[in-house]
Amino acid sequence: MTLDTTSSPATLDEVSSQRASLLPKIPVTRRGFVMASLMTGYTMAAGPVNAQATVKTDTNGLDAREIKVKTKDGEMPAYMARPANKKNPAVVLVCQEIFGVHEYIKDTCRRLAKAGYLAIAPELYARQGDPSKYQMSEIPKLIADIVSKVPDAQVMGDFDACVAWAKANGGNVKKLAITGFCYGGRITWLYAAHNPNVRAGVAWYGRLTGAKNAVTPANPIDVVDKINAPILGLYGGEDPGIPNNTVAEMQSALAKAGKKKSDFVLYRTAPHGFHADFRASYRKDAAEDGWKRLLAWFKANGVA
Repeated sequence: MTLDTTSSPATLDEVSSQRASLLPKIPVTRRGFVMASLMTGYTMAAGPVNAQATVKTDTNGLDAREIKVKTKDGEMPAYMARPANKKNPAVVLVCQEIFGVHEYIKDTCRRLAKAGYLAIAPELYARQGDPSKYQMSEIPKLIADIVSKVPDAQVMGDFDACVAWAKANGGNVKKLAITGFCYGGRITWLYAAHNPNVRAGVAWYGRLTGAKNAVTPANPIDVVDKINAPILGLYGGEDPGIPNNTVAEMQSALAKAGKKKSDFVLYRTAPHGFHADFRASYRKDAAEDGWKRLLAWFKANGVA
């Protein structure tokens, strides 16, 4: 594990701990798609936008737009960005935070496209509800109403559908990677265990241990034996929802399972959400260092 001390002291973020404490109270049922299209702008639930720090990636040289991805039960909205004139680009799946696919996640896709990738971010809550309807004061309600009701199995299937879309639309799925933030960091680990064709992953502050239930039946630490792709974990040392000892536990579990290619960077004074440039939790040094490591990780593991 690499320890990094370049970031500044942080205001503690409670999102992860809130999510872990709110378990679903009702059975999961099959539903139609509630969201027919993606939200616009930045999510209100994350609070005021930090306009001075927000990264804005243009679409020059890109094909960047909303798409519809066919799933077993309908069409799921997603955001896609790719180099306009590059044939057969490697594919990166992008997994949202708890706030859904809003402008920050779309911009992340464009950043990856500028680096030569076909990036796809599906709206994983499209069946359960619209996260754009919630205010910052309603984060616990957002988690209870929507996030806690999204089955991991559904998410795995939705990303499988995105891989199929990429293959059908000129993406090189033999060079497949995944990255995700917060909620998506946890999913990054799980999807790498689910899909043996994943070549590499980068998980940004995703929960590794914790409570389990019918909707989320396993944590990343429970599936280390199935994770064959090298995963880089980027975590904050001042993240109360993901204690440092759980990062150490995951590293130990990976080592015991012989998964020696995976690694962690712990930014000692960074909070949860340190890559989210639109939020107060943003830490520029840690975010930029993590992004450089992501690009290098993908390249080193054959995803370029």
